[in-house]
Amino acid sequence: MPGAPRFLTLADVAEVLNTSSAQVYALVRRGELPAIKIGGRGQWRVESSALEDFIQQMYAQTKAFVADHPFVETEAEADV
Repeated sequence: MPGAPRFLTLADVAEVLNTSSAQVYALVRRGELPAIKIGGRGQWRVESSALEDFIQQMYAQTKAFVADHPFVETEAEADV
């Protein structure tokens, strides 16, 4: 089965998002990033498509934030 794997470890997700595994675990535990717990030791896995959906959702939230909080230059910044 060529291509990207269907499921990623939390460490894999952390690498994609350039953040820590602890931050990814927190996203999963808060329900912000869908994941499944598998095996006897309860290892977490995130589906690649769920990660892509999460990323798109974050882009949408960021766009809304920027629209609600426009960047306003101060006079000192405008003179630079």
